[in-house]
Amino acid sequence: MPTLYWQDDVVMILDQRKLPARTTFIACRDMKRVIYCIKTLAVRGAPAIGVAAAMGLVLAAKAVKLKDPAKWAERFRAQAEVMRAARPTAVNLGWAVDRMLALVAGAPEDPAERLALLRRESEMMLAEDVAINRAMGRHGAKLVPKRATILTHCNAGSLATGGYGTALGVVRAAAEAGKQIKVIADETRPLLQGARLTAWEMVDEGIPVAVAVDGAVGALMSKGLVDLCVVGADRIAANGDVANKIGTFNVALQARRHGVPFYVAAPLSTVDMDTPSGDLIPIEERDPAEVLAFAGSRAAPGAEALNPAFDVTPNDLVSAIITEVGVLRPPFNRSLAAAKAQSLT
Repeated sequence: MPTLYWQDDVVMILDQRKLPARTTFIACRDMKRVIYCIKTLAVRGAPAIGVAAAMGLVLAAKAVKLKDPAKWAERFRAQAEVMRAARPTAVNLGWAVDRMLALVAGAPEDPAERLALLRRESEMMLAEDVAINRAMGRHGAKLVPKRATILTHCNAGSLATGGYGTALGVVRAAAEAGKQIKVIADETRPLLQGARLTAWEMVDEGIPVAVAVDGAVGALMSKGLVDLCVVGADRIAANGDVANKIGTFNVALQARRHGVPFYVAAPLSTVDMDTPSGDLIPIEERDPAEVLAFAGSRAAPGAEALNPAFDVTPNDLVSAIITEVGVLRPPFNRSLAAAKAQSLT
């Protein structure tokens, strides 16, 4: 099932808040609607957010009616900065904005040609994301034993990307290679992306999956029930520190305690070489109601809430980072820099 796509001049975004009970697409006819989808997690996952941002900027470009090219570009840049601010942690959003801005800098002055160029770029980014995920999957599958139980956190599957997935792309590729794979999906409080989305994707693929509460990770590993962990990432700092869905840090700590490999699967666009370490990654604080309510009922009357959307896993807990150009090993400041340089040649 596509996460997002163009339908004529409308961006169609799968509303992941409704899954698995309902399959509903949101029709976005302007950038404001795309930003709403990003902020409310109708679309989520760093790669998918990046593609959505590019598509939203096409809608923004279409809405700018100024005839003077300089004034048009100025207005478009202002709209691009609004898009950039939609979610602060996922670096793919800023990466996509910068890519579209670079394209505009050399775009033709004819409005129709300029808009067509931006539209093609957004379509190319979607196709590239799927190809990148498949390449990541092939590299990551080599790390998976012939029989393995893989624990993952949140959802880093096709729903979090343009298609195929990052962490779940590794799972899919291993299964496609004939390996006997089972998945343990952390439920991922407070919005249950693991229970609602990862489990749904795996059942649909016919890959055996079990959902576990987030707090069970250590107990499961202590019983030898986990062979390796594979998670996605929303931003990777230059030193290999990894920002991902809240709870990932706990998984990495338990993995280190029990001798379980902890892998991160992410495209190079998620690597932010301008952020030296995880200490400098902005962490989004979300609505307290996500923590204080359950099934529509307030669960903790009178209490306040702490609701960071992400945490940062220090690089020394990461066994390897799986990218489209290969599996990167420590020291990550060197391997990431080399991979990024390779991607630019």
